[in-house]
Amino acid sequence: MKLLRVGPVGREKPAILDESGAIRDLSGHVTDFAGPSLGFDALNAIRSINLSTLPVIENSERIGACLASVPNFYCIGLNYAKHAAEAGMDAPKEPIIFSKASSALSGPFDPVIIPRQSTKTDWEVELGVVIGKVASYVSEAEALSYVAGYCTVNDVSERAFQIEKGGQWIKGKSAPSFGPIGPYLVTADEVPDPQNLSLSLSLNGETVQNSNTSDMIFGVAEIVSYMSQFMTLLPGDIIATGTPSGVGMGMKPQRFLIEGDVMELEVEGLGRQRQQAVNAL
Repeated sequence: MKLLRVGPVGREKPAILDESGAIRDLSGHVTDFAGPSLGFDALNAIRSINLSTLPVIENSERIGACLASVPNFYCIGLNYAKHAAEAGMDAPKEPIIFSKASSALSGPFDPVIIPRQSTKTDWEVELGVVIGKVASYVSEAEALSYVAGYCTVNDVSERAFQIEKGGQWIKGKSAPSFGPIGPYLVTADEVPDPQNLSLSLSLNGETVQNSNTSDMIFGVAEIVSYMSQFMTLLPGDIIATGTPSGVGMGMKPQRFLIEGDVMELEVEGLGRQRQQAVNAL
């Protein structure tokens, strides 16, 4: 299933994409997509609906973030070897875990807002993993059975805030609009191998990131299992699994977003995003 949310900011309604590509209104059956509504029982209830009985929503409607809110927005750092190299860092021996503020969630076509005092706002296309049931001390062999679905993520980052101001990376990861997700939450049954998905990002029409999740240092199953040894993962948690090389920080000379820049990004089978950069008021 491809689940999405459509409508004005703050008034989105849950929807589903049918086999013909029509967007169908799920609001008569589902309150929204967040937390327990991403559990497997809730998803199976949606599967049982005859989609042809649902109202069609016009494609002109805004598509919002595919999740209304998240208990936690986790990220994995330096998870592609070439990205670690372009950042001037050694490939990690264990997954690097950090967080984005949940308030960074944004729609896949909404503007990315360059924060006040920002000089180094950057882009990062990533595979997002959404948890479907409580995960604690999960083995790697069973880890994928805890995944509800996947989505495209742009882990927008302000590098000066992240690196040059000391402390935790979360400062450079959490500005409003720094977490575009969607357009769809694609349920796990439609993604048989999360380690074989192409992902790419173009800036103003120029491809700057182009890779495959097979190049991840730590795969999805290992990440979910590893994280569950240190914390309890909850239904609706999202994990951004790292970005390949081609970010602005790694370019020579470095290149960062300015007002008017357009990012277009995609993870294979999970839908395409497009954002234009604007300066904060």
